[in-house]
Amino acid sequence: MRHNLRPLFDRVVVKELEPDRIRQSGLLVPAGTHEPPPQHGIVLAVGPGLDWWEQAGIAMPVQPGDHVVFPASAGAWVEVDEERLLVCRVGELLGVLETEAETVKT
Repeated sequence: MRHNLRPLFDRVVVKELEPDRIRQSGLLVPAGTHEPPPQHGIVLAVGPGLDWWEQAGIAMPVQPGDHVVFPASAGAWVEVDEERLLVCRVGELLGVLETEAETVKT
């Protein structure tokens, strides 16, 4: 039986994507020696937010399918059905990766 991890409160479930060390220009970006570089992944599930958010007019800023960037220190890693997933608070995410076409629409 396949399991789905449903996050609670202001947490999100993210599947890490392989780091892209080769840019479109063909330049190879080496791994940093001091601090691990931010990682990116795809949001699989989003919690409902905190109970007071609705009264304040705040909605979850990410949704399933969004490509996000997060620091190496974010959240906790869990394994579900042999798949390694990150569970973190939405405030730990650094941003959402958007294409130029998506940026123009907003």
